[in-house]
Amino acid sequence: MSYVKTISELVAESIATKQNFLRNEAMLEKVSLAAESIVKALRSGNKVITFGNGGSASDSQHLAAELIVRFEKERKALPCISLNDNPANISAAGNDYDFKKIFSRQLEALLAAGDVVVAISTSGTSPNIIEAVNTARTKGAVVIALSGKGGGTLKDIANISIIVDSKITARIQETHIMIIHILCKIIDSEF
Repeated sequence: MSYVKTISELVAESIATKQNFLRNEAMLEKVSLAAESIVKALRSGNKVITFGNGGSASDSQHLAAELIVRFEKERKALPCISLNDNPANISAAGNDYDFKKIFSRQLEALLAAGDVVVAISTSGTSPNIIEAVNTARTKGAVVIALSGKGGGTLKDIANISIIVDSKITARIQETHIMIIHILCKIIDSEF
């Protein structure tokens, strides 16, 4: 049995999702604004804090690694925290409070005014992401949201809402990682 036809269809679907994103001038402007916000915060001595659920948690960790360690060039380490990196914090907040507090509780401790939050949710409706974004906004952070499926509630509460026009989680995640790499490339060029 050959899976070549299935593979070809999935690659074509992924390319089409990215091409749709490329044609959306408003979303390209939002990616540019997100990069500008992150660069400004880092130059001012602030940090980036990022989080997500499931595959988006991995994207959060990926972003943090690219900023702290390096992306494509040698540069100074840049401060970025993925709230997904500490299982003790996540499980304690989930157990002692509620699962929707796993990120907001950490933001209460770690977030400073002027920091940038990158909230990643393919649906834009995850209660723990919404709770965390509301906490971030009250603390004076700039909130960048990466979402899909129309953006959900997240699109209305983030400062910068970057929405991938797809209902397929895998295609949204593939485009999110592309956006993360674009942000990292721009950040690299500024430091």
